[in-house]
Amino acid sequence: MRLVRWTPDDLVRRLDDVVAVYGEAMGYRTDLLEARRGYIATHVRRPGFRAVASLTSEGHLAGFGYGYLGGPGQWWHDQVHRALDAPTRKRWLTHCFEVVELHVRPPAQGHGLGAGQLRALLTMAEGDTTLLSTPEADEQTSRAWRLYRRFGFVDVLRDFHFPGDERPFGVLGRDLPLERPAS
Repeated sequence: MRLVRWTPDDLVRRLDDVVAVYGEAMGYRTDLLEARRGYIATHVRRPGFRAVASLTSEGHLAGFGYGYLGGPGQWWHDQVHRALDAPTRKRWLTHCFEVVELHVRPPAQGHGLGAGQLRALLTMAEGDTTLLSTPEADEQTSRAWRLYRRFGFVDVLRDFHFPGDERPFGVLGRDLPLERPAS
């Protein structure tokens, strides 16, 4: 398995694979995946876009992650902005790198791919803070929640409902830069 940095063109070229991994990891229906395809394709043009991919030795996509600088007029940013009070907005949204997607195919989970992808993204990220959202789950049993806590993410907003998704989400944040591991 190798972790590679992706350009916007790399991600768009592998969009079918990206959507397939996203669907497997999130358990979304096919109709939702088709809508997501269009969003992902436009995200690559956002300021501060960064992406990584975990590839097998055969070049198959085992996981990916990407993010960009958030700002007014972006759907996710505006949803979260409306839910926060003014001091919390200023703290977290002023110069924020949003981790938009971070997924690993279920059979490849539990082997450190997600941690490697997240570390790489946060190391490359612009911004003073980083935010992400994840479905609410038992923090003791959820791999995603345990990963985010290991990386120092704290609660910014809990039990939040995004329009169009009946599940509650947690919005988590941490300061940047990410400390580089000692060599």
